[in-house]
Amino acid sequence: MNNAAKNFVDNIEKKLYLSIQEKTDSVTFKLEKVLKAFSEAHLGVQHFSSLTGYGHGDLGRDTIDKIFANVLEAEKAVARLQLVSGTHAIASSLFGVLRPGDELLSITGRPYESLEEVIGLRGNGQGSLIDFGISYEEISLQNDGTIDFSALEKALIIPRKLIFIQRSCGYTWRPSLSIEVIKKICYLCHKIQPECICFVDNCYGEFVENKEPTSVGADLIAGSLIKNLGGTISPTGGYIAGRASLVDKACCRLTAPGIGSEAGITFNLNRTILQGLFLAPQMVAEALIGADIIATAFRDLGFKVLPSAGSSRADLIQVVRIGDPEILQIICRSFQQKSPIGSFLDPIPAPMPGYENTLVMAGGTFIDGSTSEFSADAPMKPPFDLFIQGGSHRAHVKIALIHALSNLFQAGFIKLPQNS
Repeated sequence: MNNAAKNFVDNIEKKLYLSIQEKTDSVTFKLEKVLKAFSEAHLGVQHFSSLTGYGHGDLGRDTIDKIFANVLEAEKAVARLQLVSGTHAIASSLFGVLRPGDELLSITGRPYESLEEVIGLRGNGQGSLIDFGISYEEISLQNDGTIDFSALEKALIIPRKLIFIQRSCGYTWRPSLSIEVIKKICYLCHKIQPECICFVDNCYGEFVENKEPTSVGADLIAGSLIKNLGGTISPTGGYIAGRASLVDKACCRLTAPGIGSEAGITFNLNRTILQGLFLAPQMVAEALIGADIIATAFRDLGFKVLPSAGSSRADLIQVVRIGDPEILQIICRSFQQKSPIGSFLDPIPAPMPGYENTLVMAGGTFIDGSTSEFSADAPMKPPFDLFIQGGSHRAHVKIALIHALSNLFQAGFIKLPQNS
């Protein structure tokens, strides 16, 4: 380990003391919310068991749903292992709610790449929304990456069935949306069109702030259990929450009309799902602390970062504008070498299902693809932005960061303070 790199990162952690303490203190409020939901559901060990077959009347599954609804302050929620990803949860929601002739309006610009084929912006004949006669429009973000409220107000002159809001930045250089901004969007949409559905892709945002979109006007939200709410231990799954009628429609798409949320076993993983939710506030706080350390380190080394260190955060993602494919791959290789799983692997750019661009990904995680555990990925295209997320404890983030900075220093790409 390079002593200069270690001292550099250690000093950053010391300078961030107040920010770290604030994030640590925030765990209490969120954990109390989870404990309250457990208590009100009268959660007991009997709820850890699940049924086989159809899963009709599964008490454990139904209790988990009630708990998620309580935590998310939603009329109804479902947490299902049959949802293979956040994209699947979002797709089930959109296909469940929208009908031929309806219009989907994205107000956060072009959605995350994995949704482009769901909508029908790429590919054809696969049963996309556009294939089923659902039209699509989008409103570009303003130059500073914020919502264009003026354009949204004008767009709402025409009846709109569903407004799509992507909370996280995705693979773009823009601020992720705070709960306050989402509240403002929902208020405007419902003021002009009371029946319009405000749908939020909530991936990466859960437990980052003290409220969730469903508590400030969002009609429907969806996300993945191998992100924040899974607490780094849920092995798969996703969730959908919001107005009961809309959640029911989404579930009819996930299973079948007439079945909806009334079937689907949990494969004896109830305890894991619930324990993951219990751990989630702490895991999210650790990831946010790690993100602040990373942002400060790369900023001090002359790289552009978003969000800036110490600023308020709306999700787990930390973006670093690397600007050079070789530096990008050194960082990803270094992170992989300090991963608990597959440390011997060398991340190389490769195509990924659902993505247009070749990606390089680092993250030997216990749950494959988990972004609550420490990972990083980047589209291999200029300006070579690196998207870093997760970290179940800041010590792991620091170890990986120190290793990456040491390797960059040895390769001559950065200079480190010798007496930091």
